[in-house]
Amino acid sequence: MKILVPIKRVIDYNLKVRVKKDNSDVDLSNTKMGVNPFDEIAIEEAIRLKEASIATEVIAISCGTSASTDVLRTALALGADRAILVELEHNPEPLAVAKLISAVCAKEQVKLIICGKQAIDDDCNQTGQMTAALLDWSQATFASEIKIEGDSAFVVREIDGGLETLKVALPAVVTTDLRLNEPRYATLSNIMQAKRKPIDVITASDLGVDVSPRVSLLKVMEPPTRTAGEMVANVDVLLEKLKTEAKVI
Repeated sequence: MKILVPIKRVIDYNLKVRVKKDNSDVDLSNTKMGVNPFDEIAIEEAIRLKEASIATEVIAISCGTSASTDVLRTALALGADRAILVELEHNPEPLAVAKLISAVCAKEQVKLIICGKQAIDDDCNQTGQMTAALLDWSQATFASEIKIEGDSAFVVREIDGGLETLKVALPAVVTTDLRLNEPRYATLSNIMQAKRKPIDVITASDLGVDVSPRVSLLKVMEPPTRTAGEMVANVDVLLEKLKTEAKVI
């Protein structure tokens, strides 16, 4: 069974995002980039399934500019067998990514897609669901546990009422939640080996997919700065301020 793991290159989650002065977009100049954290969890789960002899091959894929090769190298260092870059001139929208992944799946005869539930830059949470719809595959989202038995996958999901276990037929798309696993660190030797591994580079036209943007970004703004709090002497003063200034009671 082949497993495909889509990976997105995003700003390092430890950094504060900066907005360009003209509010046209996020400023990525001199910014550390890395693998989307939810995608790291997906890579780890795919590798564990291979180590358990359930999967035969783990393929990492990224859709974006040539800069995305660095996150594919990371995936190879972590244990992915192959990497595919669908090279584009711009970062695609979720629907375009879903179309590209679907086309690659048909070419590679993949049986399971494991992807992060969302990317931390846009928080769209759409690609996995769109991919399942385009392929007409089963889907299970926000997985905190995955078990493969025969031609079925048992996926545990955390919901408001507790835990929900789904049984889905393979082929399927599964999106990962934070508590699915703890991603491993790449060893130095694996990092050096990954630098020498080839990455298959294809284009959207090779796959016959239209990736033209459908959404226009109008403006990007930082959240408003919170005002400083105020210490009050007692409960009576607090209640009075809530009535007269905040007007919440």
